[in-house]
Amino acid sequence: MKVLVIEDDRTVGQFVQRGLEEQRMYADLVDDGEEGLRRATSGQYDVVVLDLRLPKMNGIEVLRTLRDRGITTPVVVLTAQDALESKVQALRAGADDYVTKPFAFEELLARVEAVARRPKSIVSPVVQIADLTIDTGSREVRRADVAIELTPKEYVVLEYLARNPGRVLSRTLITEYAWNYHFDPGTNIVDVVINRLRKKLDHLRTPKLIHTVRGVGYVLKA
Repeated sequence: MKVLVIEDDRTVGQFVQRGLEEQRMYADLVDDGEEGLRRATSGQYDVVVLDLRLPKMNGIEVLRTLRDRGITTPVVVLTAQDALESKVQALRAGADDYVTKPFAFEELLARVEAVARRPKSIVSPVVQIADLTIDTGSREVRRADVAIELTPKEYVVLEYLARNPGRVLSRTLITEYAWNYHFDPGTNIVDVVINRLRKKLDHLRTPKLIHTVRGVGYVLKA
């Protein structure tokens, strides 16, 4: 099993990492939210152990962004915040379990093993909106059965919209998902990619699929 530990307290983080490795698991340790999010979205981990009080990006933001991106990797929150409202907030943001500090490693291990055993949700490799189909395995995009060539970034943005049909996604959310914070959300890079997608998907076709919600963002719907 491969576990990502996101913990800014090096003593705690190394204790957890060492304990997992003694159980013949592979464990990576990172100490800030942004790097943790980048690693967690790579798809290479079976479980994430997540602190809530993190530099650069707190644990709740990491959780929400992961779930917004469709990442279903189980997350066990490990935090000193033991108030009921903190637990409820974390669980509603997408946590699978919640362990408070101080903690016994045996309990944390049992919870990590438990969430790892849960059946994985099966996601259809083909996403369809009206006559638009996106094969997420081969990254083939077709509209009315005509193949459409997209650049890597155009594909990532389109897939994100298609996995959230009918939901208005802000430019900031799209930027964070497609560029992993490498672009200033104030730039017009999202608008440029959306315009290119419209030319390739919607030009001379009905119904129009990509819609602008002024002052908010974009939505994909028939």
